[in-house]
Amino acid sequence: MKIKYKIALYYTLSAALLLITFAVLAYYFSAQSRRAEYVDRLEYRAKSIGSVIIENDQVQIGLLRKLDKTTFQDLYRETILVYSDNYDLLYTNMKDTAVRTPKYLLDYIKKYRRYIRNDPNGEAAGIYYTEDNVSVLVLVSSFDKYGFQNLQNLQQILFIELIVAVVALVGVGYFFARKMVQPIDKLVEQVDTINANNLQDTRVAAKGKDEIAQLAANFNTMLQRLSHSFDLQKSFVSNASHELRTPLAAIISQLQVILAKGRRPEEYEAVLHSVLEDAESLSELTNGLLQLAQSELNSQEFVFNPVRIDELLFETGDMIRLQRKTACKADMQFLKEPEQDTFVTCNGNESLLKILFINLLDNACKFSDDQTARVTFDFNSRFILISVKNTGNSIPAEDLDKIFEPFYRGRNAQTIRGHGLGLSICKKIVQLHGGQLTVLSETGKGTVFTVQLPHL
Repeated sequence: MKIKYKIALYYTLSAALLLITFAVLAYYFSAQSRRAEYVDRLEYRAKSIGSVIIENDQVQIGLLRKLDKTTFQDLYRETILVYSDNYDLLYTNMKDTAVRTPKYLLDYIKKYRRYIRNDPNGEAAGIYYTEDNVSVLVLVSSFDKYGFQNLQNLQQILFIELIVAVVALVGVGYFFARKMVQPIDKLVEQVDTINANNLQDTRVAAKGKDEIAQLAANFNTMLQRLSHSFDLQKSFVSNASHELRTPLAAIISQLQVILAKGRRPEEYEAVLHSVLEDAESLSELTNGLLQLAQSELNSQEFVFNPVRIDELLFETGDMIRLQRKTACKADMQFLKEPEQDTFVTCNGNESLLKILFINLLDNACKFSDDQTARVTFDFNSRFILISVKNTGNSIPAEDLDKIFEPFYRGRNAQTIRGHGLGLSICKKIVQLHGGQLTVLSETGKGTVFTVQLPHL
């Protein structure tokens, strides 16, 4: 069911329920008012009868009979019963009809001096009337014909009004629901025209300050993020394809040349060394792509445990020396000793943190003239601070904002082997751990990468 139909339905049902409630209450209070009014009228009639028949300490039944024949009776289906203090029937207007009034009822009237009865057959009122030294019990009953007719008329009027009101509510509810949903329908029409080809230049109209306008504004923001993600994806695929094609093309061409005719053993050996170097480059690129894909995952995908960062740095320095098989080394310097282990312990994923520091130390070794990564370890009340410095050529200012993008390589890295993936991987790993990675590069002083990781 469409939203506009739901709005119209809910509006109609709620309004109809409210109207029905008001109608029921109106009918109920009208019925209660009629009953109370008619009972008061019967009580007044009973008191009037008592005051008429008692005169000079005697019961004047003759006067009551005379009044009864003239103008006294004006109620529909009225019955009058007058009993003495000894429960003797003194008067009744019911002719040719046996009268039987339960004794317990007369006892009740005599004891409580008042009796009221309400039932579908009519109302009755009884009083114990005393004047001078004479007392009588008077019971008057009648059927409120005109009162019930008025209630029936009121019921019909309310029923007709409810039907008319519900029909009107359906129309009004649908009209307003369509007006309310109209901006959403326009938004849906605009969204339906968006595809991957026009994503970058498409925006939906966002007018007003209501929730729908806010939805449109948020949708435009989402489109911008998607467009940026698509651009990065296209750039990533293009760069990845180029980087993968280069070593493969080099390997294929060298093998084709060497197999074109017979060669001397030293030529075969030289080609094999060159092919091995291209294969190692291809392996590094593949590993970098896998690490980049892994770093794109959410923190919920990884298991985080307490990790001692100082111990991990020592382990990473040893791994760099073994992997590069050169004079590459890491010069560690601790600015102060921790009073507690929690100051140097981070809640993180050890494998990802190891990739982070391997990439930073490896880059520092490659870009340093003496192949030394200078590592400074410090901490404060919130963060563990690790600075990795190289003494090579500084990064141009225009490249500082781009070096964390995948496959981007600054002008100072054109002569050094690499694929431009390491720093982007480092950036994402630090972000996964709730930290920050910054860079500072000055001419003649080298480049410093600073990692801030929250400690326990």
